[in-house]
Amino acid sequence: MKVGFIGTGNMGGSILRGYVAAEKGREKEVYAYDAAEAILDKVVSETGVNKCSSNSDVVANSELVLFAVKPIFFAKMFESVKDTVRKDQIFVSIVASVSIEELESFLGKDAKIVRVMPNTPAMVGMGMASLSRNANITDEEMAVVKAIFDSIGKSEEVEERLIPAVTALSGSSPAYVYMFIEAMADAGVEAGMPRDKAYKFAAQAVKGSAEMVLETGMHPGALKDMVCSPGGITIEAVRVLEAKGMRSAVFDGALAAANFNAQK
Repeated sequence: MKVGFIGTGNMGGSILRGYVAAEKGREKEVYAYDAAEAILDKVVSETGVNKCSSNSDVVANSELVLFAVKPIFFAKMFESVKDTVRKDQIFVSIVASVSIEELESFLGKDAKIVRVMPNTPAMVGMGMASLSRNANITDEEMAVVKAIFDSIGKSEEVEERLIPAVTALSGSSPAYVYMFIEAMADAGVEAGMPRDKAYKFAAQAVKGSAEMVLETGMHPGALKDMVCSPGGITIEAVRVLEAKGMRSAVFDGALAAANFNAQK
């Protein structure tokens, strides 16, 4: 399938790189354009994809088009491609806060649309993306879109109404996790560990713990209990974290993100 990328910055570029790397020779059927030519040239030189001269050039050459521009530029971008859009194309949007209804107002009610909410770990191939389709996307077409985002991590189909929850759980949550890693590393430094090693120990522990949740399918509480020996060091740390309100702070922070996004 011929896939086009409009926008090859941090997120668009990461998706493009992951998609191309997943299959040898795929770059020959990928088309890309970015208004920032230096960014576009870097992606093209690294991946060997086809460099396009404009947004409309991408659309003209592609069966599936991925929009990866900032929300403030979306209307202007669409204006430049509206005469090139075809009814048989699939349109995938990672444009934050632009709903399927709004996309349909630009592309038409009969357009095939998938709205995606990715997150920044996609930049290292460990992303989590939600996929929400409109009524015109078939299961086979959805599978094609899912394969793109599985190439940079994992993806799940969700109803569009759940995107505020997705934002709280995967879109915004890397910030919470970075805060947690930083706090743990600070404690390691206080205990005498060099900072570079403290970051490595803390980050790898978080990465490994997350992988155990995904790989074992066990409840996080059960995994926690496995680490907490009776009268031991870990349960003492858990006692202090509970007393300081760690659980409720995370709960309230994530819910605030979900509610804030729902109001936008």
